[in-house]
Amino acid sequence: MLWYLINLGIICVFIMLFLITRQTNKRWSKINDYLGTVTNTVNSIRYGNLSTKIEKLEHPTYQNVTDSINRMVETLNDREKMIIEYQAELMRQNKLLESVINSLSDGILIVNEHLHILRATPQISSWFGIKGHDIIGKNILDFIQFADGKFNLERLNSRDIFIKHTPTNNFTISSIRLSLDDNKKRYVLIIKDVTNEREIETLKEDFVATLTHDLKVPIVAEANILNFLLEGKFGEINDKQKVALKNMKSSNKELIELVQIVLETYKINENGIKLLKENIKLNGFIEKIINDVTPIAAMQAGVKVHFAPQRDIKVTADPIQLERVIKNLINNAISHSNTKKDIDIKTGEIPGFITISVIDYGQGISQKELGLIFNKYYSAAKKFRKIGTGLGLYLSQQIIRSHGGEITVKSEENVRTEFCIKIPT
Repeated sequence: MLWYLINLGIICVFIMLFLITRQTNKRWSKINDYLGTVTNTVNSIRYGNLSTKIEKLEHPTYQNVTDSINRMVETLNDREKMIIEYQAELMRQNKLLESVINSLSDGILIVNEHLHILRATPQISSWFGIKGHDIIGKNILDFIQFADGKFNLERLNSRDIFIKHTPTNNFTISSIRLSLDDNKKRYVLIIKDVTNEREIETLKEDFVATLTHDLKVPIVAEANILNFLLEGKFGEINDKQKVALKNMKSSNKELIELVQIVLETYKINENGIKLLKENIKLNGFIEKIINDVTPIAAMQAGVKVHFAPQRDIKVTADPIQLERVIKNLINNAISHSNTKKDIDIKTGEIPGFITISVIDYGQGISQKELGLIFNKYYSAAKKFRKIGTGLGLYLSQQIIRSHGGEITVKSEENVRTEFCIKIPT
């Protein structure tokens, strides 16, 4: 009987183990099926299929995981749509930028430090005589030559070049180094066709030279006739006629000076400034200039030019050119003086330079104009309806720079203006 009970107990245990094992296998089978579904879904997402979702399950544990995966898929799907929109916008912007660059009259290309072409606009391909992508990888020196044979990629600024395939045109080249995160050196080169500008500049300079030469002859002849009249060589003249003739002579002198300024500017552009330097004692030199301009100052503005000589400073300069500069600055001061205060001339010394200052107390110069007054053809005379070419200050600056110095200006509107000539000692 005992043996029978023991065997019955063992059988019951085995039956229970069988049932537990069977239930466990079913559960693991469901887990494996679920993991297989998750794996397939993840693989689909991995290969770009963001429409795959895991169907809802009744089991609460599985359902939480399912919901999380499905939400992740929806988020990725939304992100993909945003990325596609961004890419499309970038493509549109890139095409617009490329279209703008390709439509420029200037040629643009990118080269590396070995001068190999990485990218180029169609204009470059046209000038270089090579089609499309065939230009990529070529050395830029296969197509261009520098006027002096020397160049530095870091310092190209409107340098003249010769393009072998387009020999009849004039070109300049400039460079900009690209600032990128990598350590590679790359440069943007901008090539300009300046043929038309050079031709126009040449025509303009030739026209100015011809015109001023032709103008000067009758003006000088007129000056001689006025002198003859004032000297009485054509008969006696009364006081009123003499005053009128003196006014005409003054105007004639201004006109000669204007024409001379244009001529001198043309000569500077063509040949530079040739200096014949001498040792000059400034006191006597400036007093002579003041004697020449005193009648003009009195007649035009009713002012005097005041100079209080100090130590007689010596300076090494071209006396003709220096006189031209000082007279121009004094004439400017006279023209722009709207008070009866004297124009002051002062000399001085600062480390390394002799200084000559011309100071007036008229309307002054605005801060905006201070940076423009030495530009070629810029003139403030138009603002005040006075005669002026705009070349006087430009020419004066060029003359003093040829001496190794410079002209500086300080001004406070309606208070004072000081032009200071600095010449190296």
